[in-house]
Amino acid sequence: ATAAVTRDSLLNVCMDAKHHKTEPGPEGELYGQCVLWKDNACCTANTSVEAHQDQSYLYNFNWDHCGAMPEKCKRHFIQDTCLYECSPNLGPWIDQADTSWRKERIRDVPLCKEDCEQWWEDCQDAVTCKVNWHKGWNWTTGTNQCPKGAMCQKFKYVFPTAAALCEQIWSGSYRYTSYHRGSGRCIQMWFDPAQGNPNVAVAQYYA
Repeated sequence: ATAAVTRDSLLNVCMDAKHHKTEPGPEGELYGQCVLWKDNACCTANTSVEAHQDQSYLYNFNWDHCGAMPEKCKRHFIQDTCLYECSPNLGPWIDQADTSWRKERIRDVPLCKEDCEQWWEDCQDAVTCKVNWHKGWNWTTGTNQCPKGAMCQKFKYVFPTAAALCEQIWSGSYRYTSYHRGSGRCIQMWFDPAQGNPNVAVAQYYA
């Protein structure tokens, strides 16, 4: 009986973090790239709008810390934010977090190969000064700036492979896998909502 309870507690849940709802449910007004989750979401409509802002109040995080991030790259970061804020299918990878702004985080979410490769492909010429975007920024102005002495370089030099990008940028939130979209073994950042959410089955498999 205990196993059943534990398994169910990993499915259809929202993590205990800064902007998440306490439990998932329909959100008819989700905005832009977050609309994939409107049938069942951990994010509110407001959060979904903010996920698309260059300087959003969600975390005061500035994508353009080394100059303007190209739109084709930025859409992956917006999608990554939508997945993180809205998905009710990340339960198997929720872990404790010891930060002031959240009690829980995700760790080692198995990302589909295509999602990771395309992210890297579209961002290789974008520019950044840090490998791990979770920590080590200069926040004195209220938004993240490169720390002193950090050099702005193209992503392809900071993250030489797609795996390096996906696994390092958010300190291990994602794991690069060789599984393909539709395999039922990896989480998709992108999917066609008309076909249903493929990540439901993936969470069930890993739970």
